[in-house]
Amino acid sequence: MTVLQSTVAELQPPALLPLPDPPRRNPDELMANFQHLTINGGALHLAKHFGNPDTTLLGGDLYLAPFPPDDMAGIRYPDMLIAFDVDPEAYHRRNAYIISEQGKPPDFVLEIGSPSTGRVDVEEKRDDYAALGIPEYWRFDETGLSHGTRLAGDRLVDGVYQPIAIEELEEDILQGHSAVLNLDLRWEQGQLKWHDPETGWHIATYDDQVARADQAETALRAEREARAALEAKVRELEAQLRRPDSRSR
Repeated sequence: MTVLQSTVAELQPPALLPLPDPPRRNPDELMANFQHLTINGGALHLAKHFGNPDTTLLGGDLYLAPFPPDDMAGIRYPDMLIAFDVDPEAYHRRNAYIISEQGKPPDFVLEIGSPSTGRVDVEEKRDDYAALGIPEYWRFDETGLSHGTRLAGDRLVDGVYQPIAIEELEEDILQGHSAVLNLDLRWEQGQLKWHDPETGWHIATYDDQVARADQAETALRAEREARAALEAKVRELEAQLRRPDSRSR
């Protein structure tokens, strides 16, 4: 190796080696996450809503640590985290969200309630996420039996979590406002919903996009049919004008 090559090698940042995969989740955790974040498209809808995939991270089920850990014991791996103005590629390369490397904690963390994690979500994780400086920590529970409540959120104030107000809109609809996301989270008939407070409507979904495409296709078809009918009428009038009896009138 030449002196120049040695100098360049010394200047290169150390490789970010991936952390090991988190341990396998309990079946009830997997089912709850699949139902409320995957199969209903919730995670995808949020990713599309925020855009900017180069600087906005929506992740989950990977480690979250203040510094690169030597021992994975006690390191949390939340169901969902959202972070703005970070490096998503480093998160995936690291197999973890390392706060010291990203330069900030995630802006938002969410845990989905399940019988095997309910107490830990409400007690231990709440303390851990506050210590990590995460601005908002939310909990969603389809039945309310695992967390003791169906929807709950905390906002970090002077290093301590303070409860976010949860409003009962109707008998089967609870809602709280996330300031960091500028979205309203809803527990609606056992489903997790994400609403835009400016419009009151759910953020755009796959079904919305399909409906818009169908409407656009229907409008285009109607326009083509109207144009074809008009052209046919014009041709009919031109044919009438070319008839001998029409010129002699």
